Amino acid sequence: MCGHFEHINTQTKFVVLMHPKEFKKVKNNTGHFTHQSLNNSELFIGIDFTCNRRINEIIATHESYILFPSQDALNLSQTKPKSSEKPLAIFLIDSTWACTKKMFTQSQNLQKLKHMSFTTTKISQYQIKIQPDENYLSTMESTLVVLELLQKWEIEAFEQKALEGFLSPFYAMIAYQQELIANPRSHAVRFKKR
Repeated sequence: MCGHFEHINTQTKFVVLMHPKEFKKVKNNTGHFTHQSLNNSELFIGIDFTCNRRINEIIATHESYILFPSQDALNLSQTKPKSSEKPLAIFLIDSTWACTKKMFTQSQNLQKLKHMSFTTTKISQYQIKIQPDENYLSTMESTLVVLELLQKWEIEAFEQKALEGFLSPFYAMIAYQQELIANPRSHAVRFKKR
């Protein structure tokens, strides 16, 4: 998928927190793709990040939010984050909803972060994976919405071409896996028909 990445420079720091189960499942997942696509991003694998020195350093030096749709979340679709002397950092959890809860309850530093959310009419294009709800988006699709909203609030300034190509590796991965599924001779055990 490497040839499909649109490498984007952002003022905002993006921090991808990946559950070990996601990491073990496949390296071509949307959390990895998000990290590879954003030059100002860092990826961490784990469950309890309480004592992670680098994460705590980012939280201390940035105006930090975690993308999580809670009742008190700042809705980026409607509200611009308050300007701060500190640069903006957005934490993204790459995990199932069940595992996300465990990461939250065990990571005391994540519990202290302000929440950020958005509203969108977009529907996930993750055709090889069933989302828990039709309104749920993958990590990479959610990040694109955030990038578009940061652009809207003039926190970021991207060329339109960069945003249009952001999901290219995501679409290429889906097309590749659909080819494997359609091929009866495929050795991809995960997709073998019974």
